[in-house]
Amino acid sequence: MRRALSLALASALFLAPQFATAQTPTPNPRLNALKAEAVKEIDAKAKMIQEIVDEVYSFGELGFQEFETSKYLTGILESNGFMIERGVAGIPTAWVARWGNGKPVIALGSDIDGIPQSNQKPATAFRDWIVTGAPGHGEGHNSGQAVNIAAALVVKKIMERDKIPGTLVLWPGVAEEQLGTKAYLVRAGVFKDVDVNLFTHVGDDLATGWGNMPMLSMISAQFKFKGQSSHAAAAPWRGKSALDAVMLMGQGWDFKREHLELAHRSHYVIPDGGDQPNVVPSTASIWFYFRERDYDRTVALFETAKRIAAGAALMTDTKLDTVIMLGSAWRAHMSRPIAEAMSENIKNVGSPVWDEKDQALARGVQRELGVPDSGLRTKPRPAMTPEQAAALAQMEGTGSDDIGDISWNVPTVTLSYPSNIPGTPGHNWADGIAMATPIAHKGAVAGAKVQAMTLLDILLTPKTVTDAWEYFRNVQSKDTKYKPFIALTDQPAIWLNAEKMAKYRDEMRKYYYDPRKYRNYLEQLGIQYPTVRKIVQ
Repeated sequence: MRRALSLALASALFLAPQFATAQTPTPNPRLNALKAEAVKEIDAKAKMIQEIVDEVYSFGELGFQEFETSKYLTGILESNGFMIERGVAGIPTAWVARWGNGKPVIALGSDIDGIPQSNQKPATAFRDWIVTGAPGHGEGHNSGQAVNIAAALVVKKIMERDKIPGTLVLWPGVAEEQLGTKAYLVRAGVFKDVDVNLFTHVGDDLATGWGNMPMLSMISAQFKFKGQSSHAAAAPWRGKSALDAVMLMGQGWDFKREHLELAHRSHYVIPDGGDQPNVVPSTASIWFYFRERDYDRTVALFETAKRIAAGAALMTDTKLDTVIMLGSAWRAHMSRPIAEAMSENIKNVGSPVWDEKDQALARGVQRELGVPDSGLRTKPRPAMTPEQAAALAQMEGTGSDDIGDISWNVPTVTLSYPSNIPGTPGHNWADGIAMATPIAHKGAVAGAKVQAMTLLDILLTPKTVTDAWEYFRNVQSKDTKYKPFIALTDQPAIWLNAEKMAKYRDEMRKYYYDPRKYRNYLEQLGIQYPTVRKIVQ
């Protein structure tokens, strides 16, 4: 999702409906002084940020199985005075941490799950496993909670000293890669009293945006077929192959794809294809992601798939046993007033100062991937024209994120912070290379500064919240009303990834980061920074 988000934030600057023209902020000496103090305090927490980033990287947990990660993060927050509610919305690894009282109520969220088979030695600019075959943070979700926690602790200290009213609410994006939980958090009422939601996501730039994101709404669904087993050689005529139904559904969808609108995206895998070749499969399943531009078009794709599944069952004399919605996401829409305030803070913070080693790692990774070795960005990327943004979207494609469901229930913005390297493919081992290195640490520090400054804007300028809700009600939601994809009977798919994590967890545990013994994860692993291939002259 990282490449799609970076594109979305760049494009979103031109996708917002017309709203009040941004005004030059009125000088506020007290607010400016507190922001300067917050920036210094974030710098003082750089070691804490590094430890959180490295620790969560070492856990490398998949969606719905983020037990070590959630235990660790809630432990930090609880020890700093936050009240923790665990198991939120029936999700064992979901939690909500609250501190403070009164308005405004500000939520801070970031995802925490990893990617299958993306386990990777950090700072190593070529494929090199820590645990072969294991999951890892090939999307960089190990870093966002460090941004939020550092910002929250710094602002909490200022609020306590200056007796500033307000409530801070921290929450994790569990199973974002399955788009599996945020709609359930909304349904459980996590955001019912929230005034503003600040979300963070790793990127290769310091950026935000507003308006409709050039992302897609999505439904994740699994179709399970039931047939009848038999000896595949001795009595195949007595069998009814559920796998045949799965394959025919996949083929049917592929033929239908030719006649779908170009903006749509769809993809599938086969989680259950039978047990062994000499047994006609009595069960089989196929898992789809259906993506389109809005709610109605996405539901239409899903309904088309149901008809194709019914046809596949009819052709194979099997039964379409169950259709399970495993996840969903609305296309996100970000709040212009909050994004404008955040943009000013981004300008003041600027990009991190990268050293030669940081740039050497970035260029080494880019050469390995066969993309231009431009290195790390040294200043925030200039805004693109609408034509450039549209052309880039067509060229690079886009993704989905269930932050969209929250954005249609409370004014929301996403902060992209520069903890990764430009040019990586996303959802890949290469996206984990930088994520426990000084690049990730510096990028998270920069993000925490912007986040803390934006928190202070919201706490000390009530008009920011008022404007955000005016925009939400009169612009964003004027013609579009939220209705969830999930039904009241749908429940989170908390069983997903359990077997995969059970297979690798014991071996991965041997490599958990221990900050009591080592300054950083690279030191613990004995990795030289950076480790890159030599350039052949």
